[in-house]
Amino acid sequence: MFNISTQALFAQLLVGLINGSFYALLSLGLAVIFGMLNIINFAHGALYMMGAFCAYFLLNVLGINYWMALILAPLLIGFLGVVLERTMLQRLAGLDHLYGLLLTFGLALIIQGLFQNYFGSSGLPYAIPQQLTGGQNLGFMFLPNYRAWVVIFSLTICLATWFAIEKTKLGAYLRAATENPTLVRAFGVNVPRMITLTYGFGVGLAALAGVLSAPINQVRPLMGADLIIVVFAVVVIGGMGSIMGSIVTGFALGILEGLTKYFYPEASNTVVFVIMAIVLMVKPNGLFGRA
Repeated sequence: MFNISTQALFAQLLVGLINGSFYALLSLGLAVIFGMLNIINFAHGALYMMGAFCAYFLLNVLGINYWMALILAPLLIGFLGVVLERTMLQRLAGLDHLYGLLLTFGLALIIQGLFQNYFGSSGLPYAIPQQLTGGQNLGFMFLPNYRAWVVIFSLTICLATWFAIEKTKLGAYLRAATENPTLVRAFGVNVPRMITLTYGFGVGLAALAGVLSAPINQVRPLMGADLIIVVFAVVVIGGMGSIMGSIVTGFALGILEGLTKYFYPEASNTVVFVIMAIVLMVKPNGLFGRA
């Protein structure tokens, strides 16, 4: 029979898997945007927060349930990303990465400030869908259905994105457009439109993570600010622009963070950054990055 401490260990592992799911989805969106567009998107956390708020408004204003919000919120926030890319980020094409980082950082502060001004800092509740309430007694731990769903769904989306980018013709065009856009245009591909839609897709992944997070972490204006620094560390460790690196590193660091909370709680908030420092000293391009 498992004792209380073992149950606590599995509980922390579950928390780590949940956090890893959000790390993986968010860092995947960052990796897609950086790998395809060479933009360091610091507004990613604010757009993640907007995805959660979008789901909240869809439910409480329009009566649209969680399942439809999983589709509509990424589409709506992704469209906002398209508008941002067309009106602002496109003007920075060919400039140093620092300009894009400063612009998106400013956008993040504006978005978070507006939401905090209207909604305050406290969290707004978002109910778990009825189909996913309750949980399963596994003997050694109680597994909530919704948390199991988040892990499985996030992993499925991550692997589907990796397959689309690495193994399909569309993905080949996307990768080629970053290396030689003139050649891709010769094949009749509208490269600027492809770049815009890619940014919208990366933003949509952040919004999707926000919808998944809403029933667990509540809907708060600063929920993205609390997460984005860790997510950037995940991207750096996995390798900037590496799709598989973001997925593997996101889940792995979430689990490691959960284990640290169990064995040495004092280090749980810094373990990711310690690992980042070590990786940067040993392999500056990241574990899965290319030179």
